[in-house]
Amino acid sequence: MLFRGWGDATDGPWPDVATVVDHVGVGHLVVTRHALVRQVLADPATFRPDNALDAVTPIPVAALRVLAGHRFRLPPTLANNSGASHPEIRGIVADALHPDRVAAQRPWLTGLVRERVARLRAALDAGVPVDLYAGLAADLPLLVLARLVELPDAPVGAVKEFARAALELFWAPLDEHRQRALAAEVGRFHRVLRAFAATGGGLAARLRAAGHSPDVVVGALFFLLVAGQETTSQFLTLLLHRLAGEPEVRAGLRDGSVSVADVVEEGLRLEPPIVTWRRVAAVDTTLGGTAVPAGTSVVLWLARAGRDPAVVPQPAAFAPGQRGSRRHLAFGAGAHRCVGAQLARLEAAVVVAEAAPLLDGVRVVRPPWCPDNLTFRMPDAFVVAPEERRRA
Repeated sequence: MLFRGWGDATDGPWPDVATVVDHVGVGHLVVTRHALVRQVLADPATFRPDNALDAVTPIPVAALRVLAGHRFRLPPTLANNSGASHPEIRGIVADALHPDRVAAQRPWLTGLVRERVARLRAALDAGVPVDLYAGLAADLPLLVLARLVELPDAPVGAVKEFARAALELFWAPLDEHRQRALAAEVGRFHRVLRAFAATGGGLAARLRAAGHSPDVVVGALFFLLVAGQETTSQFLTLLLHRLAGEPEVRAGLRDGSVSVADVVEEGLRLEPPIVTWRRVAAVDTTLGGTAVPAGTSVVLWLARAGRDPAVVPQPAAFAPGQRGSRRHLAFGAGAHRCVGAQLARLEAAVVVAEAAPLLDGVRVVRPPWCPDNLTFRMPDAFVVAPEERRRA
């Protein structure tokens, strides 16, 4: 069954290509092998991205009316755009997230992370449990993104609630009551985005100056706020949780025998926040010897591809620097590869360098819990407490 067991099934036996039925009876072709996943991502003519943002639980009329009341629209802009406008829109967004502009954020980001780590350390030293998601990772990527694309000073909590509501509305198994509630929340924030898109500076102004419609500007901002920051806060939480159970890796970080960059890449391989991504077959074709009729929903299991023994010698081990570790597909591949990859890497590198020492001498009280979702992990907390000897 789609949605459930992604984590438990990552290392189990799976064919290269398998048909899986979801919660509403729709069949999907799940692709598990690294080479085949990459093949699909690299061929947007045969496997189009048009369904990337389609709701996996069909939205009922009542919820659609709620969205329509807020004039909610998501035209093809980035992830779901197979048209001629994609290269230009992507180019404008990529310029806002240029590696040089991203690198310039490092001193500010490092200072902010150090302040937060100091507060968390003080609490642990006082014997108080801390939530590394809420206290460190949750809003950090949003604050960095806001500086790069010049977002308005919207309340951080409201943006986070909107982003998580959108991830649930479009990618989770839901009942109608929950869909209506989420539609209202997403619609309300979409209205705020639409007002900003009409007059805001930074990225919004550059998209307008290039002649793109208000809906396209809103669509680009919508996707950045949902995928451009929420996925990174998820990854930071998942990576810290993984490091909590890897004392040898933390020791290597301390003595310099393990590099921060290698830890980040191995984390992306083993703990990607985006578990799957979707494509739709544009024509009749084959994949790994399996017939794929036009119109087939293709689910690319990115997390499974990262554990392909054809790519890495130790698929299930957290072994920073191992051969093939950097060949993961956590950021996708091809024309729609994540435009914020360098930004996510920077944020993760700073957090690992500054926060990994917090994990020495602690025990996990509350590991991250992730709800059922086709694509996103969405951890809700990560609570650690000092071990008895540390308190003593």
